[in-house]
Formats: sequence, structure tokens, C-alpha cells
Amino acid sequence: MPDKNAAPEWRMGGITVPEVDDYLYSMLPPRDEVLAEMEEYAARNDVAIVGPAVARVLYQLATISTAKKVFEMGSAIGYSTIWWARAVGEGGRVIYTDGDPQRAEKARRYFERAGVSKQIVVRVGDALEILSEEKEAYDIIFNDVDKVDYPRVFRLAVPRLKKGGLFITDNVLWSGKLRKPNPGAETKAIIEFNRLIYESKDLFTTILPIRDGVSVCLKK
Repeated sequence: MPDKNAAPEWRMGGITVPEVDDYLYSMLPPRDEVLAEMEEYAARNDVAIVGPAVARVLYQLATISTAKKVFEMGSAIGYSTIWWARAVGEGGRVIYTDGDPQRAEKARRYFERAGVSKQIVVRVGDALEILSEEKEAYDIIFNDVDKVDYPRVFRLAVPRLKKGGLFITDNVLWSGKLRKPNPGAETKAIIEFNRLIYESKDLFTTILPIRDGVSVCLKK
């Protein structure tokens, strides 16, 4: 049986020391009923979500930039989607993408309960293919797909971001595995992705060492 006292899987770890990590999460205000239920479901069923510490950063970035159009790549049960939708507010639009129809349906139910359905467009399918078909420029593109696809996402996302828009990516520090010998395919892809975003003349990039690392790229 899982340890009830253990930290939920979505907390990750490996970037900050455990004491700092515990402190950061202990300071977070309680989430509402829907978000709290989603966190519990994700922990119980090993579903990848960004968790509340990163979600608050996403909400802040969307609010500060007055974003109204967000494209989310890899939305799972829609946890971060709800935070984006609340940040863009009425009149805003968030594109949810996931390849699993059952997971998308579960996300829809959460959106209804959270009162944000009107701001969200649910697209079921490959996030990279869906983005490749987009013609408009987005205020924010959030990348949380399979890690081996990160370099491809970079090439697709930057042209579809407005000037002054944000390209945000989760898991870019990969539990601290980036400097270890004999990296696997996922680790190699993240290393390549990080090199691309820092070397890009179109982006101004910062990596935030929170949870599993979040990159924030401003399109010049």
C-alpha cells in the first residue's frame, strides 16, 4: 500500500533540497475543492500534473502578461488548464490537448465543476500535430508533452508565438539527471531543448529551479 504520509508523486524532487521543497509546499494556501480533488487523483493514479507550486507561477505569468490566448501541449486531466483558464478570464481562450479521449472527458467534467468550460477548447489528438495546423499567434504556449519531442516542440512553437509572448516548458531540469553520465533518450532530448532555447536569437530564456524545472522564454 502507498505511504499516506509520503509526498505526492507530482512534487517530483531532485532540484531543491528536501527541506526547502517541504517549506515551499507548506506555505501554499489551500486549493479549492476541484483542484484538491485533482491533486489527490493524480497522486493516487500516477497522473502527471504540474502541482500547485508551478501552477501558481503559470497563473502569475499569464496574469502579468495579460494573456488571452493560451495553447497547452499535453494537458492530461486538465489541472494546469484550469489555472490558465482562470488567469485569462472571461473572453480568454485556452486550447487543451491530449491524446487520450477518456482523459479528455474526465478533464471536461473537471472544467464544468470549476466553472471554466467557456474558456477552454478541448482538442483530442497529438499536440504537435494540432499545433502544426494552427495559423494564429498565441500569447502563451505551454509545453508538457513527451520529453523526446521537446526539440520538435521548440521548432513548432516559436513561429506560432506572438512577439512578446511566452513559451513555457515543464520538466527542463529532469530531476537533476542532465549532468549524469550515459543519458537516456528523454534526457538527451531535454539537454538539446535547453540548448536550443538559450541559443535562440528569437527568445530570452530563464530556467526556474522549481519542482522539476520550468523554462520561461520571452519571444523578442
